[in-house]
Amino acid sequence: MAPPSLPQPLRRPGRPAREEQPVPQAGIFGLPAIPASVAVARGHVRELLAAWNTDAETCDNAVLVASELVTNAIMHTASGRIVCRLRTDGARVRIEVEDEHRGQTLPAQCRPEPDDQGGRGLLLVGALSGDWGVKNSAYGPGHIVWAELSPDGGDPASTGLPATTNTTRPVPHLAEGPSSHGPTAHA
Repeated sequence: MAPPSLPQPLRRPGRPAREEQPVPQAGIFGLPAIPASVAVARGHVRELLAAWNTDAETCDNAVLVASELVTNAIMHTASGRIVCRLRTDGARVRIEVEDEHRGQTLPAQCRPEPDDQGGRGLLLVGALSGDWGVKNSAYGPGHIVWAELSPDGGDPASTGLPATTNTTRPVPHLAEGPSSHGPTAHA
């Protein structure tokens, strides 16, 4: 005799089956604004994204993007601490790095000479992310530099992100107001 089976939910005619929606995930960590914190940030980002079952390519790209954003916050601001935030809604991963002190200029991509040792961080961020930008912190005199990556391999159309084919964009998108996964106001 076969064991009894559990009752299955009934599907109503004319109604599609309900798809599983990924549960949004978020993580936050603070670090001292010292060079050794870059490696610590990479480890935290990798650990969080692995716990959220993020695919390996997106995880690697997010680790590199976070590393560049943390490095810039440490090297180009007078901050004592930085705060990193990660969020995913299953359609994209958002990385934010907040510093404590507004510099004299906004972060912007530059065109380094071939022999220059630096100046390529935001070029990498632009190349690896679907979108990125900067906004003022709501909690003090700092900036938040953010980037969004698509876990599906970078098809922005599938996530509603704008297609970014120009990776040499000279100025990031500026956004004011609370951060969200929704549309941002671009200046």
